[in-house]
Amino acid sequence: MTEKNHVIDMEHQHTRLGKVEIAPEVIEVVTSIAAAEIEGVATMRGNFATGVAERLGRKSHGKGVKVDLEEDGISVDVYVVINYGVSIPDVAKQIQENIHQTLKTMTAIDLNAVNVHVVGIQLEQQEVIADTTQE
Repeated sequence: MTEKNHVIDMEHQHTRLGKVEIAPEVIEVVTSIAAAEIEGVATMRGNFATGVAERLGRKSHGKGVKVDLEEDGISVDVYVVINYGVSIPDVAKQIQENIHQTLKTMTAIDLNAVNVHVVGIQLEQQEVIADTTQE
C-alpha cells in the first residue's frame, strides 16, 4: 500500500501483465452503494462540499463515506440517515456485513473496520389530503 500515491497497491495481484492499483475513490463509491442497498437506510450523509456540488448538478457517489489508508490496513467510516421505526443496531450490522462482503468480492480487499455512524433519523413524509369537493 502506498499512501503517498493515494492508491492501494494490490500486492498479491502482480502478474506478468502488470500490477493492479485501486484508488480510494473507488472504495468510497462501492461502499456508498453497498450501504444504500440495505433496507432501512434513508440516505447517506455527506459533508457541506458534497451538498453544494449536488445542488450544482454534480452527483457524488461516494457521499457519506470516509476511507482511511493506514499502515496496518484500511478502514471505512459510513455516515447514514436511518428510517424511523427500524432497529438501528440490526440495520448497522447489515450495513457492515454488506460493505465487507461487497468490497471483498469486488476488490479482494479485507477491511480492518467498517464504522457506521448514524447521524439522523428520517421521519415518514405524511401526505395531506385536502377535500376539494364544493358544497
